[in-house]
Amino acid sequence: MAAAPRAPLPQLLLLVVAALLAALLAAAPIRRAAGAGDFDVRRHLSTVTRYDVARGSNSVNSMPSIPDGCRVIHLNLVARHGTRAPTKKRIKELDRLAIRLEALINEAKQSLKSDSLKKIPSWIKGWESRWKGRTKGGELTSEGEEELYNLATRVKERFQDLFDDEYHPDVYSIRATQVSRASASAVAFGLGLLSGKGKLGPGNNRAFSVLSESRASDICLRFFDSCETYKAYRKRKEPDVQKQKEPILEHVTAALVNRYHLNFTTQDVSSLWFLCKQEASLLNITNQACGLFNEAEVYFLEWTDDLEGFVLKGYGESINYRMGLPLLKDVVQSMEEAIIAKKENHPDGTYEKARLRFAHAETVVPFSCLLGLFLEGSDFEKIQREEALDLPPMPPHGRNWKGSVVAPFAGNNMLVLYQCPGKTSDDSTSEGQNNSYFIQVLHNELPVSMPGCGNKDFCPFEEFKEKIVKPHLKHDYDMICKIKPPVAREEPATFGSKVSGFFTGLFSQKGYRVASAENVKTEL
Repeated sequence: MAAAPRAPLPQLLLLVVAALLAALLAAAPIRRAAGAGDFDVRRHLSTVTRYDVARGSNSVNSMPSIPDGCRVIHLNLVARHGTRAPTKKRIKELDRLAIRLEALINEAKQSLKSDSLKKIPSWIKGWESRWKGRTKGGELTSEGEEELYNLATRVKERFQDLFDDEYHPDVYSIRATQVSRASASAVAFGLGLLSGKGKLGPGNNRAFSVLSESRASDICLRFFDSCETYKAYRKRKEPDVQKQKEPILEHVTAALVNRYHLNFTTQDVSSLWFLCKQEASLLNITNQACGLFNEAEVYFLEWTDDLEGFVLKGYGESINYRMGLPLLKDVVQSMEEAIIAKKENHPDGTYEKARLRFAHAETVVPFSCLLGLFLEGSDFEKIQREEALDLPPMPPHGRNWKGSVVAPFAGNNMLVLYQCPGKTSDDSTSEGQNNSYFIQVLHNELPVSMPGCGNKDFCPFEEFKEKIVKPHLKHDYDMICKIKPPVAREEPATFGSKVSGFFTGLFSQKGYRVASAENVKTEL
């Protein structure tokens, strides 16, 4: 018996949409080599991407020249923890996947002919999770330690004059959340930064301080934990995001069932995609779970992950990044204090030169949004006017918002404060009171243009405060994070209208909009 239609959409439209998506997903299988021009699935794992892979795939190669006479006087770092093991919840999901794959194989043996059984990848038969039996997870891996250690050595080499003072915790402040992978990342970075500057062990290491706030009250690095408005928004929005991902998952599932003759469900495919990301990122295995998908399917699955990050952590709603105001204020305050110290001629070693923070994707992503990074076209002006943004364009269209770039493992933003000689009335340079101060933002160690500063990557500090920081200051963390009284709810959109809205994006280069009926009605 034929299934009843799921929505009152015209049957012809459904057929056209299905045919279009199927055509987009029909691509050559993944090539395993990672040579020039070859597809490498490790570059398309959204926020599970390794840091070195993310940096290697960045198209920006040249470094802009810093004006003569300018020198670094302060550095702010906001970094995500390095590569980590699967969390306890995800380990359980992989255990369930192993049981499910075994059941699918047994089912296939009962119903398929030998020719069809040959299409089943051999690795699936008897597969067990690498993390089977583990009761804890989420810890920083050795690869994650190396990411932060190597980042520190590059930062120290790049800004040698800034890090030539004797270590003191008030001069080089290192802060982390109380989550172990973040604090371990801070330790790995500190070891790289201070290697050879002490007397401990053969590496001449030295002890250093890592400060952490309580998880319950850390509104600087874990503001998302204390923001009730955000938690309510996320709880309400997560089911909508899953519905927006469903058409992609359904078509990929249908393709895999046809390809391998196993009765996969969308949940199976979601878990297999997660397994692919873990194997490729943590184990450099790309010929098992990742090998199930062709290139086009990887692009679309990556987009679903990026969509989720955009809606729940990024520009999808202003509460996502406005709750990061305490961090932005802390960054600006540290730079203002450094400027005062220079103006008052404080000697080196008596004021803070670097504030180094280690946290999570939920910290780095909102902070990037507060700076206005990774926007499309005129989106910065829309944010200034507090207007909704379009979602990231779907493949095959390009997009700026990619989780592998915005927040890979160890992804980071560095705000570098420069002191530059000012101009006197006769246009000659002058030291002293005529000094001017500039900000350069480095994302994953590369300069990025700031829409708020006329797309410059070297922005006057006062302009940075006026154009980028000040518009956010009309909001207050306590006010935006308090649950507001309920408002009258609109009737939910029909499934048909949601599907129609989703697929509108397939015909538009700008993607589609989040359904306004689901948006927060009060100002967040």
